[in-house]
Amino acid sequence: METAQLCPPEISSALAALAESIELALGPGPEALAEAYEAAELVGALSGDEDLAKALLLAPILDGAKTVSPALARLAGSSSVQAAEALARFGELGFPAGWSPEQGLDARQAEAVRKMLIAAVADPRLVLARVTMELVRLRRARALEPKDRERAALAARAVFAPLANRLGIWQLKWELEDLAFRFLEPEAYHRIAVALNEKRSDRERYIATLCERLRAELAAADIRAEVQGRPKHIYSIHRKMQRKQLAFGELYDIRAVRIIVETVEACYAALGVVHASFTPIASEFDDYIATPKENLYRSIHTAIVGSEGASVEVQIRTREMHEHAELGIAAHWQYKEGGARDRAYERKIEAVRRLLKPGDAGGGERDFLEGERAALFADRVYALTPKGEVIDLPRSATPLDFAYHVHSDLGHRCRGAKVNGRIAPLTHPLANGEVVDIIAGKHPAPSRDWLAPELGYLASPRSRAKVRAWFRRQESGDNRVAGRSILERELARAGAGPEFIAPLVQVLDAGGTEHLHELLGQGEITGTQLAQALARLKHRTEHPARQMTGIAALPGARPSLSADRAKLRVAPQRRRSPVEIEGVGDLPITLARCCAPSRPQSIVGYATVGRGVTIHRKDCPSVARMFAAHPHRVLRVDWIAESA
Repeated sequence: METAQLCPPEISSALAALAESIELALGPGPEALAEAYEAAELVGALSGDEDLAKALLLAPILDGAKTVSPALARLAGSSSVQAAEALARFGELGFPAGWSPEQGLDARQAEAVRKMLIAAVADPRLVLARVTMELVRLRRARALEPKDRERAALAARAVFAPLANRLGIWQLKWELEDLAFRFLEPEAYHRIAVALNEKRSDRERYIATLCERLRAELAAADIRAEVQGRPKHIYSIHRKMQRKQLAFGELYDIRAVRIIVETVEACYAALGVVHASFTPIASEFDDYIATPKENLYRSIHTAIVGSEGASVEVQIRTREMHEHAELGIAAHWQYKEGGARDRAYERKIEAVRRLLKPGDAGGGERDFLEGERAALFADRVYALTPKGEVIDLPRSATPLDFAYHVHSDLGHRCRGAKVNGRIAPLTHPLANGEVVDIIAGKHPAPSRDWLAPELGYLASPRSRAKVRAWFRRQESGDNRVAGRSILERELARAGAGPEFIAPLVQVLDAGGTEHLHELLGQGEITGTQLAQALARLKHRTEHPARQMTGIAALPGARPSLSADRAKLRVAPQRRRSPVEIEGVGDLPITLARCCAPSRPQSIVGYATVGRGVTIHRKDCPSVARMFAAHPHRVLRVDWIAESA
């Protein structure tokens, strides 16, 4: 049943020495060390990576508050210790501790867990280590309580076996599936095992012998070919019987061989050799080279009767067809698992698979791929509900985004949030694997401040659209009252009189004062946008020599009443300032004396009354006080490129 792998002698020797030292130290108990040693040897055999194998041995020591002792760290090496620490953190991701099989897990949730595991890991090698740990845990699951055994088997089937498949770690995928099948459906497993009427090792020996014969026949015909083979594992047989409604005796591909050649012509030449050397089964022939599948999968499929009367499926394809099937849009996992296509995620999986290939990339190429992986996964974050449901969010999403993603009503009623059991601000940027518990009121009461991007409440445009939609549904009279209050507040803050209302109506593209009140009340125009437009108007008034070039030059100019109001547009003008203020044109700026910001330090702006914008360093203590007192005045600011 277990995956046959041989760990290189030098790695095996290093692991034995490290294990002996761990036993002498106050490390994990014998069972934990035995599991870790088994996983380490398997990883050493699969990857040839000694540092990663040692990290698996060290990982159990890091449970709780323990650390690796200096003596063990010297023996293992700093690279292994760092990988062990990362693996200990990574090992916490997945199903939450409170999840049980009774709660169920639908396909969408299983997919989200897999994506979270891939996105969260800093070193792609740790994915291999984590899957290996799950396999060893499942190998020893007979000793667990039935409920814990079922949980481990469900996790293996729903998350880790598909993940291993997508990453090309088929040796682990097959065994994970078979073990999970044995524990979850023991009667069905036993029926197929008996029907096979032979040990797995015997089947593997049969395939190895067949492959040798095919290599000899193809070489005799002067056909350069790579011949791969393996017996179908028990769970795969079970799934095919279910999918095609076939009895065991009707299956012709319990054993399978793949022939990879250089050209299309060689594919058909190899087919001729196979049919000449063995008796073909006519009903099992498909030419997907001449007629590709809808997903552009190309290959020749046939079945033959081998020695001892055993049927064998044979696939013949070129190297290009093989890579397309394994890494392209015709990937086997997509065909097997079905579901909606996610092209961006498919590209991410391909990048990580390339990183996991032993010896496939080194030096600059590996650095490039590492950077590629980081860029590919920089756009999403995966957080958990208290019940363990994974929520897929855009990067920089907040607990408020989380609430709106779960349900619009929950977002409207959101009053606060706990992240990993602790109260967190609604502006807290979520990280992969964090558990978010929303504190909700009885009645919906969104805040118009949530609509201002610079305040950081919502990172998702989809969430902001839901807030705007809520305000649009309110009574227009209520919106006008709220909008009038916002306008009066900003006028008072800016020290401006009612004479500024008419120009504001013009530059904000409102149909009149009442319409401006309503747009403010609906959130179509935010308080920050109003303050910025007002500051620009005051500046023009106080500096009449600088004439406006047109309405579009003002900070709050809105070319239309579309959803683009949230992002104010300004006409191009010469930049005399070293900084650029998001959504605002050429406002006067002052570099704060308290922190003396300079390139390339991170900076923010603070809108003053009548004196433009003061630029501070982000870590300036004054900024925290100003944000607490007047959050709407803190603006996003970036240095303008030197060449600009």
